Amino acid sequence: MKEKAIQQLTSATDLDSLYPVLDDRRMTPGWHKKRPSLWKSPRTDFKPFHWSYQVSRLALDQAGRWMDTEMAERRNLLLYNAVGDNDYDSLRTLVVAYQMLKPGEHARAHWHTPAAMRYIIDADDGCYSVVDGVQVPMRPGDVLLTPAFAMHSHFNEGSGNAYWIDILDVPVVHRLEPMFWGEHPDKYQPTTSKPEEHPFYLPPDKTLRLLADQQPVDGVRRVKFDTAEHIRTFDISFVEIAAGQSTPQSQNTTSRVIVAQSGRGVAHIGDQRFEFERGDVMVAPLWNTVRFDATENCLLMEVTDFPVMNALGFFREAGA
Repeated sequence: MKEKAIQQLTSATDLDSLYPVLDDRRMTPGWHKKRPSLWKSPRTDFKPFHWSYQVSRLALDQAGRWMDTEMAERRNLLLYNAVGDNDYDSLRTLVVAYQMLKPGEHARAHWHTPAAMRYIIDADDGCYSVVDGVQVPMRPGDVLLTPAFAMHSHFNEGSGNAYWIDILDVPVVHRLEPMFWGEHPDKYQPTTSKPEEHPFYLPPDKTLRLLADQQPVDGVRRVKFDTAEHIRTFDISFVEIAAGQSTPQSQNTTSRVIVAQSGRGVAHIGDQRFEFERGDVMVAPLWNTVRFDATENCLLMEVTDFPVMNALGFFREAGA
């Protein structure tokens, strides 16, 4: 092969006869690329989008008529961005899903490389998540963490369906490719502790207490929940906006998932305008401008890939 390539290169009479030889050897001349490899500012094919909790909840209820946790490990709806043939990623680095568990159901225990978090929208007492044997409640407003490689499962002993939002860094793992996954050998993992407080568990009273400690700026409070010890690929912030107020417009290199925890308002993401209410999900791909207007008092949760961008030195704010 080497001798043949040397002969072909030696016999080339011009660039047009050189290019096929290089292509056959999997070489691309930097001056003859099919597409640019550098550009002046961030760009992405991912689009701003909004998903309605009310629509998603009804879809899960309907699916629950025919599909149970014996047929599939999780009854969930992946919120995907319409980019090419993608039917999984919500953003380049994060995936979001609505999930539902019916009374008496137990989602089997498994583990995987990706880290995850859950925001509970609606659930009766008696719904729980178990992470490496630690059992924590799943009540409305709760935020639960599932570190990478942790064994985790969920069960519902309450009287009604439980609904929550999952956010995972699966797309990061897909792109870097260190994916592992496995199931518990006994299908369900035993509970080893039921603590009142735990780093994996952030109840709403703690969130509201952290926000109350912040001085509002033009009717907006913001606080970041420190997840770095357990989750290294995304962070979690809470934003409280008084009715009639707006967040400052921002633009940076993070991809963002926004969950409306309470209230109503309007999101301006890039060139899109979304009216949102409790339980809705929105995504803002990197370098899109983002602003929220509150028509009622609002509490938003924002999940971003800032830890990844910052660790790699890629984080930038527009105008900074």
